[in-house]
Amino acid sequence: MTGHVQLPPGGPVGIPSAPPAAGVPDAAATTLAVLLIGPAGAGKTSVAKYWADHRPVPTAHISLDDVREWVRSGFADPQSGWNDHSEAQYRLARRTCGFAARNFLANGISCILDDAVFPDRPVVGLGGWKRHVGPGLLPVVLLPGLEIVLERNAERTGNRRLTDEEVARIHGRMAGWYGSGLPIIDNSQLDVPATARLLDDVLARSIASPPKW
Repeated sequence: MTGHVQLPPGGPVGIPSAPPAAGVPDAAATTLAVLLIGPAGAGKTSVAKYWADHRPVPTAHISLDDVREWVRSGFADPQSGWNDHSEAQYRLARRTCGFAARNFLANGISCILDDAVFPDRPVVGLGGWKRHVGPGLLPVVLLPGLEIVLERNAERTGNRRLTDEEVARIHGRMAGWYGSGLPIIDNSQLDVPATARLLDDVLARSIASPPKW
């Protein structure tokens, strides 16, 4: 006979508690909701998976691209042209990811989400994630140099590989995050484990002083 386990409902994620004045928060051992922002080829998915795999507390990686690709028949591939269908599927995937994140957090499981959020569309990007997850979501920008992004994109396959022109355009738009107040990690010279360690340091500072966004 299968038992029924009652799970707490997922609500908006609140702002993480600030640490004592004399202490520094241990981000690696805190239940968190993290949004990793960056262009295609920045290493978001690799870093997010590694970070989630190596935390001492339960942690889930929620990939926006994976959720988008749940749609099989009728999948609106943005590379074939951005239109109302691709826009709707992106928005639906973000909302679905936010719903999943709230439920994981409500049950004591941290989450890291990854998405290419543009600084020139704050209402759609960060505003949408804030509505879907809650004010406690901690955004961090992963932004290596253009040469690195082009190299990593060239290693991709399928509909996740973009043209060099598109990669350069996206990278240029992402540069707008400088001066935004959000923490930025340039992982051009860092491997995945080193980037994940730096991410913990950045998150510790964000817990102590949440970014205004």
